[in-house]
Amino acid sequence: MIRHLFLLCFFLLAASASAQVDTAQQVTPYRRNSPEQQEKPYLILISADGFRYDYADKYDAKHLQALRGQGVQAASMIPSFPSKTFPNHYTLVTGMYPATHGLVNNHFYDPQRKETYTMRDKSKVEDSSWYGGVPLWVLAEQQNMLAASYYWVGSEAPIKGIRPTYYYLYNEGIAFEDRVETVVNWLQLPEERRPHLITFYLPEVDHAGHRFGPDAPETRAAVQELDANLQQLTEAVAATGLPVNYIFVSDHGMTEIDTGNTLPLPAAVDTARFHISGGGMVVELHAKDRSAIKSTYRKLKKEAEGYQVYRKKNMPKHLHYGAKEDAYNRVGDILLLSEAPRVFHFSSRKPAPGAHGYDPATVKDMHATFYAWGPAFRKGTKIPSFRNIHVYPVVAEILGLKYHHQIDGKPILVKKVLK
Repeated sequence: MIRHLFLLCFFLLAASASAQVDTAQQVTPYRRNSPEQQEKPYLILISADGFRYDYADKYDAKHLQALRGQGVQAASMIPSFPSKTFPNHYTLVTGMYPATHGLVNNHFYDPQRKETYTMRDKSKVEDSSWYGGVPLWVLAEQQNMLAASYYWVGSEAPIKGIRPTYYYLYNEGIAFEDRVETVVNWLQLPEERRPHLITFYLPEVDHAGHRFGPDAPETRAAVQELDANLQQLTEAVAATGLPVNYIFVSDHGMTEIDTGNTLPLPAAVDTARFHISGGGMVVELHAKDRSAIKSTYRKLKKEAEGYQVYRKKNMPKHLHYGAKEDAYNRVGDILLLSEAPRVFHFSSRKPAPGAHGYDPATVKDMHATFYAWGPAFRKGTKIPSFRNIHVYPVVAEILGLKYHHQIDGKPILVKKVLK
């Protein structure tokens, strides 16, 4: 009995230890900025997950309002479809639509690999074979400019064989004050070891928006806390005396959904003939039996209520999520897109009141935020809404990074936002 108890305790402790997230900074040794790159500007790319385009004004984020007033503010930034976290964070740093760079959702099925990628599976998150494109930190490191990441989608995987020189494995257990101290320490390193590109991710507003809804007092409190944290970060960085540029973005917005009238999996879908992927706003059907595609599509079109039905080959062009863009063949053969505020929900547990994922062309609440300030940016400038694929060329221009690979983004913002 004692022996069995000892073994049980041993295995429980081992499981607990393996479940703990490594909070130590990961550093690739021996990398250095080239003399040319040491003369380049500094940029901190900040993402506040789920920070809807109107939150700064809706919840009176005074510090953020003051910062954007010193630089550039967009009416909104239009996320790529689907308006989810992983696809859009990776779009921001690759300049590619999700179907082009391969992260087509937070959770998705790859029929060639017969595997499912999920943001909650560490082995998938750290596997570079899932990621296309050239993230900004890879572009920088390839040109002997050091980069650092305090979290960003893709930063934990050796994409093109490269991670940022300084990075952290994702966890939410590190106090904000400690994160600020790390950023300041990075900027106080000797010039040859100092990162010029820093990505910095904040999840709290998204958590509140999901759990309580975008109009809840808890979401207001989360925005106010983020605003105070940004003040702490920018003041600490200013004390270094370095001319640092900032781009503040979000990946998507947030809207209130109909939690009492959710959509089940349609009866026309035969799970023996299709692999089902997704939920919420997008359900993807990957055919196990390709002869079933046409007949199933026709049945779904007839019975559709509260959602739209498309085949991959006839997806609306503005979504950039069809056969033409599907570089990794990860988009479903048939797609079901729910109509706001309806959602597909296959669990017995009631969904959270706040969500995102809809087509941003039809649901304005999906729109994200873009503010930028610092020595590289024009002052007191307002610009119209734009797609998030166009951020990549702006960052490359500020840092003087060359790229010759094909991306979806264009340098249309460069003259509008930079001095």
